[in-house]
Parts: sequence; structure tokens; C-alpha cells
Amino acid sequence: MIPRLSVKGLKVHYPIRGGVFRRTVGWLKAVDDVSLDIPAGKTFGLVGESGCGKSSLSRAVLRLQDVTAGEVRFRSEGGVPIEIARLGSRPLRRLRREMQIVFQDPQSALNPRLRVGTIMSESLRALETLNSEERRRRIADSLEAVGLPADTVERFPHEFSGGQRQRIAIARALISRPNFIVLDEPVSALDVSIRAQILNLLLELQRSRGLTYLFVSHDLSVVRYVSDRIGVMYLGRMAETGPTEKVFTSPLHPYTKQLLAAVPVPKPRARRPALTLQGDPPSPIDLPPGCAFQSRCPAATGLCRVKAPLPRDAGGGQVVSCHHV
Repeated sequence: MIPRLSVKGLKVHYPIRGGVFRRTVGWLKAVDDVSLDIPAGKTFGLVGESGCGKSSLSRAVLRLQDVTAGEVRFRSEGGVPIEIARLGSRPLRRLRREMQIVFQDPQSALNPRLRVGTIMSESLRALETLNSEERRRRIADSLEAVGLPADTVERFPHEFSGGQRQRIAIARALISRPNFIVLDEPVSALDVSIRAQILNLLLELQRSRGLTYLFVSHDLSVVRYVSDRIGVMYLGRMAETGPTEKVFTSPLHPYTKQLLAAVPVPKPRARRPALTLQGDPPSPIDLPPGCAFQSRCPAATGLCRVKAPLPRDAGGGQVVSCHHV
């Protein structure tokens, strides 16, 4: 399948400054040599512990975060892939109509001093040249698509529930008619009773509009529900990628196995694999040589302590970075 988004060898490193003159004394490698492809109309789920680099990666593919090295290629509808990692500001602005993001906390993402209509029209003014009537029609269409009434435009964000605010945030992302959307923890700030509604809305929008998603979450059950393929990140690197059901039923990397073993199940007497993951991750500022997971891995050997594993095809669509798989 033709990828909508293709990432090759992506690196996002943040400088660590110290001393009186604030010189660079080191680097925090938030994303370190990550590659992935997302076919058009599909969902790639990105999971991992807090601090593993999920958000840095998701912002880098939209150029909301500068890229240190690597390639990010985006294919417009019917067009050729465009390298956006080094794209200038003017062509990047034109491309932003096709690439949008929905943030984790809708309350923080929406300006509390502006009415919803003004919030949404700002996006259109920044990205397209439309008259007032065209803007009103586009806003009404977006709100209708997420199940909100037309009078929503006259109200302020604080007048809505959390689920309704997230619908507004989704409507704002849809208003430029994109074909690729980054969903950065879109339901983690919502009540459990509302999460299913928002997830089903996202799936329906994907089916009706042919949208491509990068879905970032730490909730494995949510990722399994919405994703066609998933990637498991650990300290800036991809530990394992593969088809969703394949990874959930036959995980290969020791870290993936431990993540799945930690997921609670509604069967108290069900037999589950023993948890052997111990301790905290090493500091991302001072990673040990070799495999970054070696200090917590029950299967680590001397090879893991001296040589970092490279991603390799394990068959069945799974790619794993482990010496012993």
C-alpha cells in the first residue's frame, strides 16, 4: 500500500546546556533513528511509557518540532511525496491544510476567551482565503460532522463538557479538510463513559473521509481498538512494530511482553504471565552502551550490554529490535 506518511531514520535531539555561558554539554535523544510508514486511510498506534519520545515523534512529523536528522515524507492526495523535514516556511504553510493535530487536553487547547466560532475561523484565516459566508459554511459542516449543533459557535469552551470540548477540537482539525491527523492522547483526559463515543466518532470520520491517523496513547486497549498497525517505543527507539493483532497475540520484544502483561483484565482468576520488569528506565541523558532496555530485561546477555540491536524483519509483518528474537 502507498504510504501517506513515511519516516526514515528520524532523530529529535534536545541540547543540554550548562555553565555560566550556557554551552551545550550534552544531548537528550528524545527520538533516535525511528522509521515507520502509515498507509493512506489507516491508523498507526504509537505506545510506550511516559518519556519514551511519543509526543516528540508526533510533533516532529508535523514540523511542530524541528528535526535533528532523518526524513519525513508526506504524500498529498494524488501527489508525489514531499520531504517536509527541511521544507521552507511558505510551502510548509500550504501543506498544513492537509496535516492537523488533536491534542490531549481540549480545555488547554481551546482559547477560553474566544467563542467557538472565532476559534475555528482563526484556523481558516491562517490556512485558506475564504469569504465570511464560505467560512460560516465550513464551520457549520465541521461541527455537524462531530455531532454538535450550529449554535455551538456562539458559546465559550467552558460552557461544554469535556467530551464536547474534544469534539470541538476534532471539528477544528477537520475544518481545513486534511487527510492526515495526529491524535495525541485524544481520550486520556475524558471520562471512561465518553471515551468510546469519541473513538467511534474518529473511526466513522476515518471511514467517511479516508483519513490517515497517527494515534499516540499509553492505553493499550484503546490502541488495539483503533489501530491497524502499532509501534512500541522505548527511550526514543522503536522496540517493535507490527500488525495490531499480531503484536497483541504474539509479542516478540521483552518490553512489549511486559507491557501487555501489565494490562489489567476483568477476570481475577485468569492466569497471567509473571511480571519481571524491574526498576525504572535509565536516564535518557546518560544511556548505557548497548541495548537501552538491558538493565530491565530478564533475557539480557553480555551482547546486549555492548551492542545496540538493529531493527530486523521477524516475519508476519513484525519488525523487532532485539538480539534474541
